[in-house]
Amino acid sequence: MRKFLTILLLALVVLVFCSAKNVIYLIGDGMGINHLILTQYLEGKPLTILKAPYTGFVLTYSANSNVTDSAAAGTALACGFKTNNGSIGILPDGTAVPSIAEIAAMNGIKTGIVVTCRVTHATPASFYGHVLSRDDENTLAEQLVESPLDVVFGGGWRHFIPEGGKRKDNKDLIAAAKDNGFDYITTREEMLSYSGDRVLGLFASSHLSPASERSGSQPMLDEMVAKALEILSKDGKPFFLMVEGSQIDWEAHGNDVYGVWKETMEFDRAVKVALDFLAEDPNTLIVVTSDHETGGLALSTGGYTFDIETLRGYTKNTDWLASQSGGDYEKLRELVKTHCGVELTDEDIAYVKEEATKSSYGFANGIGRVLSIKAQIGWSTFDHTGGPVPVFAFGSGAEHFTGVFDNTELPRLIAHLAGYPMSYPVYTVPLLGEH
Repeated sequence: MRKFLTILLLALVVLVFCSAKNVIYLIGDGMGINHLILTQYLEGKPLTILKAPYTGFVLTYSANSNVTDSAAAGTALACGFKTNNGSIGILPDGTAVPSIAEIAAMNGIKTGIVVTCRVTHATPASFYGHVLSRDDENTLAEQLVESPLDVVFGGGWRHFIPEGGKRKDNKDLIAAAKDNGFDYITTREEMLSYSGDRVLGLFASSHLSPASERSGSQPMLDEMVAKALEILSKDGKPFFLMVEGSQIDWEAHGNDVYGVWKETMEFDRAVKVALDFLAEDPNTLIVVTSDHETGGLALSTGGYTFDIETLRGYTKNTDWLASQSGGDYEKLRELVKTHCGVELTDEDIAYVKEEATKSSYGFANGIGRVLSIKAQIGWSTFDHTGGPVPVFAFGSGAEHFTGVFDNTELPRLIAHLAGYPMSYPVYTVPLLGEH
């Protein structure tokens, strides 16, 4: 009898910690709760993400700062360890640690990454790469083509080719990828018609165009996710897929409300594709979170209100406005009036001019801040903040994602639920100032 009870208990433990066959891990880069709430207001209808039955909060500090960068945050979300800002898949003591995707592949699980940035950028690289500096994208490209990933969709072919790219070593990593079993595609049309099993899809030299400007040969995020799920699930075997809404962060860096709206909606549509897959295969866990909050977005600058109708009149992001104006401030006035429906005052122009002297992004940043203020939307910074971010879960095992988590806990919990536990100990550091 005692032996029977022991076996029953072990069976229950297995059921609790191996409840998901498939994992879809979606990361909205820079996405805080206010980015989602603002987008829902602008859309005038509930977001798919905000319908999650289970929610929690995630702490994001890195090993050497209370405010993380995307490399350290990506490492935490992928590998389950804190590291220093700027490092990917390597601890402060120099130890390289495997990601959940690498561990899944070791267990015979199909794996993929889908992003709208360069595939060698910080977050996607955290799922296959190991470098001391996130800027070492040429090395990350080499690590990617040697990785066990089955599906890779995003941008950044410039780090894979010697001619017309960023490589000075004459290495042709596209040829190397093909030698390692990848098919290579570069257009939306090729992606939609693809019927193979292992593919590297690079749809731009650098990052994909912003969601609000993307067209032609560059696919949208939901299209890439749908194709990735089709490829990974075709034989019915388990898979792990990481999806990043990469450019929410960049629009928030620019305090660009319109840009945040459109990038967040593209990400939400990708989540909808994941939920459609869950409806067909209930043995799937979907986890949606962020690596950090960007901008310190506030849904008012005072007066117990902000102006949704003014915001709905914005039809271009600030990078477009900055580029089209060519630095001509009178032309900028005309563009803002035409595409945003508001008038820039002399004080607004003076502010934009001042910001333009501060960095290469300053001109667009100043436009973003001014247009936000016009609608009584506030921002505390053009950088990241240290605030917690939300986590949302759907499907098999989703009930475990409630409460407050450290970011290092998420991949460990996901891996346990999927049956390939990350068994090594958590690397922990105190919050700065604690002793």
